[in-house]
Amino acid sequence: MTEIKTQRVYAGAPGGWHSILVDRVWPRGIAKGDLDVTWLKEVGPSTELRTWFGHDPEKFDEFAQRYRQELDGSDALDELLHEVRGYQRVVLLFGAKDEEHNQAVVLATLLRERLSG
Repeated sequence: MTEIKTQRVYAGAPGGWHSILVDRVWPRGIAKGDLDVTWLKEVGPSTELRTWFGHDPEKFDEFAQRYRQELDGSDALDELLHEVRGYQRVVLLFGAKDEEHNQAVVLATLLRERLSG
């Protein structure tokens, strides 16, 4: 089974892991040539959902539910699943400061569910 973890993009891409950036917007202060990652921006939450969430931890559970609804049956999720299946170790990179309440956490949980079933 594929091992999946999440990490802030500003910590850099860890060696030995296939790195996937899951933000819709490229992270500030990082040049595109500085990261060796696969960028799947379409898997990131919509602008409307990101704006509503505003990285408010109290809204996280509802954010996760709405985000999963956005992803349900989407081509972006299918693309992510296809990308992940080819690797033993995958890290989902994100730009948010909050390491517990962000889309990568939701995606990691969703991927584990889909890959185990």
